[in-house]
Amino acid sequence: MKVAPSILSADFGHLAADIEMLNESEAAMIHCDVMDGVFVPNISFGFPILEKVGRLARKPLDVHLMIVDPQRYVSQTRDCGATFMNIHQEACTHLERTVQEIKAAGMKAAVTLNPATPVCMLEDIISELDMVLLMSVNPGFGGQKFIENTYAKIARLRDMIAVSGSSAMIEVDGGVTTGNIGKIAASGVDIVVAGSAVFGADDPRLAISALTNV
Repeated sequence: MKVAPSILSADFGHLAADIEMLNESEAAMIHCDVMDGVFVPNISFGFPILEKVGRLARKPLDVHLMIVDPQRYVSQTRDCGATFMNIHQEACTHLERTVQEIKAAGMKAAVTLNPATPVCMLEDIISELDMVLLMSVNPGFGGQKFIENTYAKIARLRDMIAVSGSSAMIEVDGGVTTGNIGKIAASGVDIVVAGSAVFGADDPRLAISALTNV
């Protein structure tokens, strides 16, 4: 299982040290949650912090924009060193156009769905995506419990990808723990985002290893 630790749960007083820990760990990517206090009821950090993370990171950046009008920030996201630009279907009026702009900027295109958004919303665009992120909690805050209906949603998305011939990876974000990682892996997920499960552990690197080698 590929693991993308979310720096939303990191110690921002020692962010450089936490990024270096992730660089040296088995983490596959570094997940960056950008929140604007409008699309989600919280504010995290913006491009000045993201740019510094990009300079320090030696792992690919998965930049998850939980913001309104994400299409306005394609160039800024690229300039921060993002590998994946991850936008919400619910926040993007012209989704196909934005996906093409992301790719033209040299990034991989990922689209996120909130828990109540059905996977069929991506049926006409799935073949163009590099990754789909299913939120397994309601976005905006860390430390929430995994929504069990996500397993059925993963199965529907997996079937859609197979039928379309898409090469999109499936990512899950929210409530991932060592207690449910086995079932998540068995469901066909490629990547999990883990915040509290990593940074709340006594040994974050060991926690990443345990999630990776499930």
